[in-house]
Amino acid sequence: MSGLVKSSIARKVVMALSGLFLVFFLAQHFTINVTSVLAPDTFNEWSHFMGYNGLVQFILQPVLIAGVIVHFVMGIVLEIQNNKARAIKYKKYTGSANASWMSRNMIITGLVVLAFLGLHMYDFWVHEMDYKYLSANPEDPTRYFEETAYKFESVWRTAIYVVSFVFLALHLWHGFGSSFQSMGVNNKYTPAIVGFTKIYAIAIPAGFIFIALYHHFNPITQ
Repeated sequence: MSGLVKSSIARKVVMALSGLFLVFFLAQHFTINVTSVLAPDTFNEWSHFMGYNGLVQFILQPVLIAGVIVHFVMGIVLEIQNNKARAIKYKKYTGSANASWMSRNMIITGLVVLAFLGLHMYDFWVHEMDYKYLSANPEDPTRYFEETAYKFESVWRTAIYVVSFVFLALHLWHGFGSSFQSMGVNNKYTPAIVGFTKIYAIAIPAGFIFIALYHHFNPITQ
């Protein structure tokens, strides 16, 4: 039993750390993407750097992919473990008095976000791999803004992005703050940390939604 408890705690810590790593990446990703609205030339410059810098491509990018895999695998393992550990099955759920909807449905919001990541990878990462390595096209530091804006001409793709970021907000609303709890953070700064996580959970997904809607309603005219 002691080994099981320690193993469960270790899994929660690993999931928390990988989640915090992904939260940091999300903020960095938003910082770059919002320049596609504010300063397209800067967006092209930063995107080109990220797409051709060896450190980013061959070290940080594999670490990011590993972080995504670890986080979602740990989430699924913990969900299965928690279901098996419930000795009492309730016939009727009493509502949010026990737990919030977000905390009870982390696996659902997480799977939606994971499915969205598949689409996002197809839209951008797969295209990038084809452009650089399969088609072996020459470097074009000015192509990124146009390629990004073009993706959001489709109303269906834009709608999928918007809905997916709503689910991301729901996932972050509970998950970001819980990451600190899983690592035992409980001090006088805890209320401020929790407040920051709630602001982040709304602001960053809302920012991505704004970017998608902006490009959809402001298409590039040839």
